[in-house]
Amino acid sequence: MDDKLQLKNILFIDIETVSLTKEFEQLPLRLQEHWKKKASRLKNDEDLPPEKLYFDRAAIYAEFGKVICIGVGGFYEQDTKFKAKTLAYGDEKELLLNFKKLVEDHSAKGNLILCAHNGREFDFPYLCRRMLINGIKLPSVLDITGKKPWEVLHIDTLEFWKFGDYKNFTSLDLLSSVFEIPGSKVHMDGSEVNTNFYFQNNAQKIAEYCREDVIVLAQLYLKLNGREILNNEDLLRA
Repeated sequence: MDDKLQLKNILFIDIETVSLTKEFEQLPLRLQEHWKKKASRLKNDEDLPPEKLYFDRAAIYAEFGKVICIGVGGFYEQDTKFKAKTLAYGDEKELLLNFKKLVEDHSAKGNLILCAHNGREFDFPYLCRRMLINGIKLPSVLDITGKKPWEVLHIDTLEFWKFGDYKNFTSLDLLSSVFEIPGSKVHMDGSEVNTNFYFQNNAQKIAEYCREDVIVLAQLYLKLNGREILNNEDLLRA
């Protein structure tokens, strides 16, 4: 066990995203044309039309999707306990502003570190792009412009696991299975978020799923650093 491992300054995060609109036809006309161009370049084994592909795939692109909830969590009581919660608001701008306030008010201040799985490729840039689209100035911890690599306070557990092997993607769910960490995919899978949000009006279920992913992420981080995971009684769900 590495007793020098610092956890108190790390904010573990996970975001859930959906397509910008419920129906493709609800998109502004200019964005519809851009999506058609993008869809023509996407892998499409089922040969789906752009309108159908939009609902299935648009959520992962910040230009055509939006953030609906952000899971956050951190260790406390000398790293013996972990608390996770989900920020969820009906309005994306309000959600992003509340997340910005949370990171700026964090007790770690300028030493705050953000941790996510595949965060460098997805969570961090997605949050930045949606903040800018919503007219929100980026908080320092997300603004990497002009920073040297060692000045960027981001941890990506996917990069940790790759050990320099950049040709393979390993999901959080797979790693939780490998390390025997209780998973978050029992009641929902990421591919079901759009349907749950737009057609089943199940925002609460999505929020709980997002929160559980944050817990899995933190437990994985412990394992990747040679520590044992926390027992369920030491995990607080707010």
